[in-house]
Amino acid sequence: MGYAVYIPFGENTRSDYVIDDGTSLSRVQCKTGRLRKGVVVFKTCSSYAHHSNPASAARDYLGEVEFFAVYCPETSGVYLIPIEDIASRWTGALRVEPARNGQRRRIRHAYDYVIGHVAIHAPESRSPLRRVDQLVS
Repeated sequence: MGYAVYIPFGENTRSDYVIDDGTSLSRVQCKTGRLRKGVVVFKTCSSYAHHSNPASAARDYLGEVEFFAVYCPETSGVYLIPIEDIASRWTGALRVEPARNGQRRRIRHAYDYVIGHVAIHAPESRSPLRRVDQLVS
């Protein structure tokens, strides 16, 4: 899609990738979305279940990433969403199907953010008894 992609070095970074569009670098956090009632829903915060204080159990990404990259298995879509387009600090939503109540305002349509589709195919079954030289050739 015209981006160079870099992987941050080290552990505990708040972004999964850095993308370069040729003029600037942007931090990206990857999430998996789920299709629920015509909407791709995804978390826009990280969860720290080991914290005893519920207030610190989830952290948003404000000021730490510029984009969310979301993959939804049900739509096979990959979406790149600027963090400023996300209204909630905890979840994001992209509408795939028209709203049943006819609402048109304040809706983030998935097609505005799609950057690709991923087709996943089942791998060929392989016998565990194959020799390594057969796999290389």
